[in-house]
Amino acid sequence: MKLTNQVRIYRQQQKWTQEQFAERIGVTRQTVISLEKGSYTPSLLLAMQIARVF
Repeated sequence: MKLTNQVRIYRQQQKWTQEQFAERIGVTRQTVISLEKGSYTPSLLLAMQIARVF
């Protein structure tokens, strides 16, 4: 079973670029790209920060 996320959809609804979103959650743009592709699983702290931003 593969887990997926909807980070890209939520980010686009806010009209944020990947760079703007990265700054808000305190990571690099490359991390956001990996999150959106599903090739990176965030730590619990990062997941909570993403939830807080949205």
